[in-house]
Amino acid sequence: MAADLNCPNCGARGLRIFHDAQAVPSNSCILLKSSEEAKAYPRGNIALGFCASCGFITNTAFEAKLTEYSDRYEETQGFSPTFSSFHKQLAQRLIDRFDLRDREVLEIGCGKGEFLMLLCELGGNKGVGFDPAYIPERNVSRAADRVTFIRDFYSEKYADTSADFVCCKMTLEHIHPTADFIGMVRRAIGDRPETVVFFQIPDATRIMQDCAFEDVYYEHCSYFSPCSLGRLFRDNGFEVLGMDTEYDEQYLTIEARPCLGEVPQPEDDEGLAELTEMVARFRPKYAEKTAWWRDRLSTMARDGRKVVLWGSGSKGVAFLSTLGLENEVAYAVDINPYRHGYYMPGSGLEIVSPEFLPESQPDVVIVMNAIYRREISEQLQSLGLQPEILTV
Repeated sequence: MAADLNCPNCGARGLRIFHDAQAVPSNSCILLKSSEEAKAYPRGNIALGFCASCGFITNTAFEAKLTEYSDRYEETQGFSPTFSSFHKQLAQRLIDRFDLRDREVLEIGCGKGEFLMLLCELGGNKGVGFDPAYIPERNVSRAADRVTFIRDFYSEKYADTSADFVCCKMTLEHIHPTADFIGMVRRAIGDRPETVVFFQIPDATRIMQDCAFEDVYYEHCSYFSPCSLGRLFRDNGFEVLGMDTEYDEQYLTIEARPCLGEVPQPEDDEGLAELTEMVARFRPKYAEKTAWWRDRLSTMARDGRKVVLWGSGSKGVAFLSTLGLENEVAYAVDINPYRHGYYMPGSGLEIVSPEFLPESQPDVVIVMNAIYRREISEQLQSLGLQPEILTV
């Protein structure tokens, strides 16, 4: 029990530590040029604390100085047809729902800019995106002349950048002082109740329920479920318009707008009781699941089967570091060409393209995200390969 720690989400005192991991890579998506550099990359600790008041989960051992977000942070999923289809549908749905046409759009943590460009292409909008990892040379959108990118973290100094729609996808989970951050966003909007905000983050309910240990890694210092996410926005002066799950229930989304009067409160606990039970069961499920994977991989190694991972990003790094694997996996495959020839932090595993597989002839492919299983299976077949496919 971290009784002396306050929840950075709601301020309640006393966080219960329910999971810890030592010396994990402090970045998962950094491009590293050699196996030696990757193995020597800085590490940090994880000590997940649960807030019984709002349901927030936070890494109490997190040190922001250990993380790096720069032009060598390669996080995009945009090379996947499955993800690109989802991205386009999501952008169109938001445009239709909030009439985002000929409007001003702001994205916090825009990455390489794909989603912001979709909002501007499909809705004829103007945009501004903030992200230190943005790479200008990769922007080939026809809406490029209507969008400004600022290679910096969004902060109080940009509060005068107004917009009709503020979105933030897969970024809030990287921020430790969540209440401070959302409070800053609310102050920047000011007295403009027509401004809509949209946030998307990983759904902690699924992570806890499935004991998805591959989704617990250092950069993700904040884990949200509907109860903690709704509480965060209401406490900071937003009316919650809706929350939902997307992408095979992997992502949690919230739509909200500034409230100038009393903030409407939910009628129930938004799943807090169920989440509390899931957290209580996480430790034994974690032990069982990781033991199963270690045994399975050890057996395949003894049988001389060549095993590869498909997915060299965060899930892959977490999978390898959690299981403490060394020689059981040959290499990692990734469809993102910007990752080829680099090495995964921690394990030092080489990242190769799918076109390398016919030469290598793997016996087993472990897919890091089940939503891509069909896409990957079809690509393997197109390469003339029929390995056993396992999903995490």
